Amino acid sequence: MTATLIKGTEIREQILEEITAEVAQIKEQHGVVPGLVTILIGENPASISYVTLKIKTAHRVGFHEVQDSQPVDISEADLLALIEKYNNDDAINGILVQLPLPKHIDEKKVLNAIDPDKDVDGFHPVNVGRLMIGGDEVKFPPCTPAGIQEMIVRAGVETKGAEVVVVGRSNIVGKPIANMMLQKGVGANSTVTIVHTGTKDLAAHCKRADILIVAAGVPDLVKPEWIKEGACVIDVGVNRVGEKISEKTGKKIAILKGDVDFEAAKEIAGYITPVPGGVGPMTITMLMLNTLKSLKFKLGVA
Repeated sequence: MTATLIKGTEIREQILEEITAEVAQIKEQHGVVPGLVTILIGENPASISYVTLKIKTAHRVGFHEVQDSQPVDISEADLLALIEKYNNDDAINGILVQLPLPKHIDEKKVLNAIDPDKDVDGFHPVNVGRLMIGGDEVKFPPCTPAGIQEMIVRAGVETKGAEVVVVGRSNIVGKPIANMMLQKGVGANSTVTIVHTGTKDLAAHCKRADILIVAAGVPDLVKPEWIKEGACVIDVGVNRVGEKISEKTGKKIAILKGDVDFEAAKEIAGYITPVPGGVGPMTITMLMLNTLKSLKFKLGVA
């Protein structure tokens, strides 16, 4: 039996519609809308593309969006001052500094300068600590892990008592999603194992997973024989493995592959995410949700 596809593109549309409706309601009742500022340093094409999509999505759901583009040679001090300005701006609920930053700027110092209550990316140490404590302490879970958990819940996959194996231990995906899945609550309460490059018998760990979350950044790392029959497989990997000519535009586009051998895995798994169109579309969606949450916390309606 072929696995049920968990399509991030479809879940994204559902969530964005929900956010749009809630923003309209808050505007009617309180006269305000969520405010998001995106700070872009320099002209990195990938960063410009990503920020453009964030801006477009923010406008779609009815946010007040500020795009603040700065030259690549902006000083660290000036960037920190800019962040402090938005920290003190009551119209801004979320501050996003697009990474990577130029080499002369200390990325950690910049991320730590953002007010934790406006850190909608969830990268500030305060928000990492809140995530570790769990429960009502959590304000802004990192966007990609939050998207993963939302996909699992909306697909109707049982997480309570489930064996969850996370492949990868990054601060952006692996560690936070592992912590989120072991917390008490909806979409969690699981038994979690993190595996990585130093793990002995990686295949055996993956094989016992009811929910397998793969965020290793290695194309086709997970083989079909590593997957338990009927398991839910969440493939976070987006690996460029070549180029092809688009049938629609006639231009070169990247060939993308996940960390899981999708074609073989879909015949074994019960649920699986495609690449592209799986986890990817969820990241910006959850950024919008975090920004909405920030305003709700401020208004006391969360």
